[in-house]
Amino acid sequence: MKQRIIGSIITAALLTTSAFADDTMMQRFEKMEKEMAALKAEINALKAEKATLNTELSKPAAAKPAEVASSDVAKTLEDLQDQISDINKKTNGNTLKWDVDFRTSVDNIHYKMADGSTQKNDAVFSNRLWLGMSYAATKNLSFVGQLAYNKIFGQRAATTQSSAMEGFDWVSGESAYDDTLRVRSAYFFYTDDELAGLDVPWTFSIGRRPSTEGHLINFRDDVKAASPLAHAINVEFDGASAKFGIEELTGLDGSYFKLCAGRGMSEAEPRFASTPYSGDGSTQTNDIDMAGIIVVPYDDKQYSTGFQYTYANNLIDQATPGGAMETVGGLHTATAFAMVSGIGDGWSEFLDDSMVFISGAMSKTDPYKGAGKQGMLGSLESQTGYSYWIGTQFPSLISEEGRWGVEFNHGSNYWRPITYGEDTLIGSKIAARGDAYEMYLTEPLVDDILTFQLRYTYINYDYSGSNGFFGSVTGTPMSMDQAIGAGYGAAIVDKAQDIRAYIRYKF
Repeated sequence: MKQRIIGSIITAALLTTSAFADDTMMQRFEKMEKEMAALKAEINALKAEKATLNTELSKPAAAKPAEVASSDVAKTLEDLQDQISDINKKTNGNTLKWDVDFRTSVDNIHYKMADGSTQKNDAVFSNRLWLGMSYAATKNLSFVGQLAYNKIFGQRAATTQSSAMEGFDWVSGESAYDDTLRVRSAYFFYTDDELAGLDVPWTFSIGRRPSTEGHLINFRDDVKAASPLAHAINVEFDGASAKFGIEELTGLDGSYFKLCAGRGMSEAEPRFASTPYSGDGSTQTNDIDMAGIIVVPYDDKQYSTGFQYTYANNLIDQATPGGAMETVGGLHTATAFAMVSGIGDGWSEFLDDSMVFISGAMSKTDPYKGAGKQGMLGSLESQTGYSYWIGTQFPSLISEEGRWGVEFNHGSNYWRPITYGEDTLIGSKIAARGDAYEMYLTEPLVDDILTFQLRYTYINYDYSGSNGFFGSVTGTPMSMDQAIGAGYGAAIVDKAQDIRAYIRYKF
């Protein structure tokens, strides 16, 4: 490993010298040569010291010295690693590491409205690009981030005359256009093996945290699970989290708990207001803060279970249909899941590589009361909603590396998660007040770098408002018959279907 590091340093130095052959670079190169020579000498000295130590340890017990200073060797190794790190920095060996996740999709979308009419789009093409970045400054501290681009092919069709030029993108990459850059996540991450001298590994991070594609939905989305349990939370958020491993304290494999807190909206006046960024109550909405706890009592990679509780305040809805937003109340959510990975227990290779999960969740509104308040989900009283989700994923029936899956969701009339970030064009299947069915297959085309997925999602709504906000204007549950009676039959979706195919590059 040390030889590879030294070789990389020499190669980088030669390339840099050939590209920028000036006095300053030559001086840096000569300085690096001296530093590397000193490093080589220290490595040789360390090897000699280790050889001496091994010789002493191989002697009979009576012939060994009273104390072998192995701690000195460990300290020398640690000092050497620090010196290697310093030289890496001086030679630009430590750089931001990038990864690419690029997907091109086509979705076939059909809606049946409550009054029997239909809406559709036979082919919605889109590109999604994630550029991941990371940098480990020390063994304990690192930076992680991701830039995101997610866009329908070409210019979106105008719905009104005034919107004809909005988002016009035929020249957006060739002209002085705008300053939009979407940062999906950006945070620093600290990790340590001990907490206050206890055998409790812990982590802490703050920034724009990864809070979409969480546990369970990650199987369908073919990604590593992010922090939250997606049954209740699947939305981008800014905040902080701290995770504490308690496996040694409880004796239960993989047990940990995590504390999370964040802000989804800030009450702040515009930059050029008379009192910029103040929260003086003149805004129509307030700070939206969320806090929660995730507990995983057991996870041995075959059997696992987890629990999550969150509370968010000052949630919003439109004040009037199509109008501005206003604060309507708070929301409790709680969810629990159990999962088995490898259900064959050794007697079936196919089942040994299969997984099954079940998750249950509830939401409870906390509407703000008083004059002019609209309530939450059509009620001034607290209402509780329920949901359950079951799914399985198993080996492909046509290839060795592919994965297939089947999932089912059901939600009650007052079910209200915060899942606006779910990757389904027809809306969140997790939030469905009714039944949602989903099947997918993910197949490799070139190793695990280029993959293909075909996915079918069908939602049969029992009540409206599944993709609304939290108040009574967009979130009130109505049956299809009630929607027709109220004159909303052509605006309320009864059934929705999305057939998606994509090709995806990940490296």
